[in-house]
Amino acid sequence: MRPETDNLVTGSGPPNAPVQCKAGRTKLNMPRTNPISTEKARAYATRTDFCRVFVENMDSMHLLSFLLTADQTKAEECFVSGLEGCVKGNHVFRDWARSWARRTIILNAVRMLAPGRDHDTAAPVPGDPVNCKFGRTPQADAAIASILGLGDFERFVFVMSVLERYSDQGCSVLLGCSRQDVREARIRALRHVAESDRIRTPLQSYHSETLVAHSS
Repeated sequence: MRPETDNLVTGSGPPNAPVQCKAGRTKLNMPRTNPISTEKARAYATRTDFCRVFVENMDSMHLLSFLLTADQTKAEECFVSGLEGCVKGNHVFRDWARSWARRTIILNAVRMLAPGRDHDTAAPVPGDPVNCKFGRTPQADAAIASILGLGDFERFVFVMSVLERYSDQGCSVLLGCSRQDVREARIRALRHVAESDRIRTPLQSYHSETLVAHSS
């Protein structure tokens, strides 16, 4: 066999010469799975994880939507939009899925009502007690009705800072106001809510259940 032929068969030859082929076999480069990337992917919440969060926490999340929007129809829209927003592919750690779901509901409610310090209006409190029956006791229903009697801005501040434990900075960013506005609105809301002694225990119960749900 001539040298030129040997070079074509063995693939040897000058360094800059184009590679022709290798006789008798074909080399395939199979894709390799990066174990680190797989590990990271498993750490993020999936569509199934978010669906499970909404199903397991449906009552509390619907109540959150209702307290923010003060309207049954808007609350349902806010809830459904929150679920749709979460399952569309948010890169959130699995351990943060529940907190992120509640945050998504809050963001949807803010977009729907656009509560502002200068345009604070109180929602009409439902006259039919059935419309307020989210609590487990008459006292809890009275507490909900009292919160619904707050103006939009004060109600959002109360729910976010007192019930959901958002910081003043977090509230100011989401509501587009100053931290001082948040503090003043919270004081007004607390004074309004504290007018009835009957609501103190249900509010503490709500907050305790929320903390347990977040930590579990």
